[in-house]
Formats: sequence, structure tokens, C-alpha cells
Amino acid sequence: MTTPRAADLPNTHPSAPLDAATVGEIIQMALSDHVSFAQIRAVHGLHHDQVKVLMRTHLAPGSYRAWRKRVRKFGERRENYK
Repeated sequence: MTTPRAADLPNTHPSAPLDAATVGEIIQMALSDHVSFAQIRAVHGLHHDQVKVLMRTHLAPGSYRAWRKRVRKFGERRENYK
């Protein structure tokens, strides 16, 4: 299975391509326990599936798995997490 690259993500903001600073900000927001996927979508226009692809592309495999595990675990405990 081929992993999609950030360049393959649909760009919902045509005037704002995903440069390194934007990718860094999205990753920082996604890693934060205080920022939901809805907030990321409001700021950057990326759906949660697109955020997961971006995270998979830019994080080490173990870091990505740990992040997904944490998001999943908190999501089971709280109804309004990410």
C-alpha cells in the first residue's frame, strides 16, 4: 500500500499551499490534547482524515502510532475529544 504524500492532499485553501511552517503548525495542533480536529479544520481547512495522512507522512512510524493510540484512547474516554 502506498502512503499518500502531503502534496496529494486536496488543498481547500488554493491561495495557501502547505508550506513547511503550515505543516509544522498543523502537526503541533494535532499533537496538542487541547486542540480538536474541528479547530484544525476551521483554521486550515483539513478534514481529520487529511490530518491523519499529513501526520503519517511527516512523523516517524512509531510516533504516528503513539499519537493515533493516544487520540483513540482519549476519544473513548471523552465524547468530545478530537
